[in-house]
Amino acid sequence: MANYQQPMLTLNEVKKNPQILEFIKQTEKSLIASGYTDHGLNHSNLVADRAKKIAQDIGLSEKEQELAAISGFCHDMGSFISRPNHHYFGALLFHQVFQNNFSPSEMSHIMSAISTHDRDEMEFSNPISAVLVLADKSDVNKSRVIVKKMDSIKADIHDRVNFATTMSKISINAKQKRIILTLKIDSKFVPLMEYFEIFTDRMVYCREAAKFLGYQFGLIINNFKLL
Repeated sequence: MANYQQPMLTLNEVKKNPQILEFIKQTEKSLIASGYTDHGLNHSNLVADRAKKIAQDIGLSEKEQELAAISGFCHDMGSFISRPNHHYFGALLFHQVFQNNFSPSEMSHIMSAISTHDRDEMEFSNPISAVLVLADKSDVNKSRVIVKKMDSIKADIHDRVNFATTMSKISINAKQKRIILTLKIDSKFVPLMEYFEIFTDRMVYCREAAKFLGYQFGLIINNFKLL
């Protein structure tokens, strides 16, 4: 029988697990082959760090911060099985690997966060899930573009928008209860409208996540306040 009294694993311990690393490696290979932007270790690490910082800045406990970071690191790892259902498979893979290393409550929070991060018809039930959505959906940046040929970049709207985004920062204004995503986008490379063509749904999801946490979501692009 599992000993749930033992301390839960930390993010650093999860990062060293060979199965998790292989799942992320295979996800990266699979999505590169399908023409996606980066969903490998770079994205996983960024989302983990961003989730922990958001959780810290809104006043969640140290345990919740660690749960958010772990969820962020593992959130896309089911994509090598099925991209449309990667959030479900990711949650199940996490349980398969770590079922004896977390309490039932800790495990359910992580599984809920992973399974909810790409499913906007599902209502939030815990702050970890909302934090992960904000951390993941705010990662728009030139560094996520994998293809090197400019003709290929220009031919794909996701690559174009990410390539044109030179800065992406999410910040918390606790006094005003606002979570703000600030972007710098080279409007000479892409019209700003293209950002909204592909990211409007994600921004709505961020707004719902912020609302669940008791905050308003704000969007600033090129110093213009849009939300």
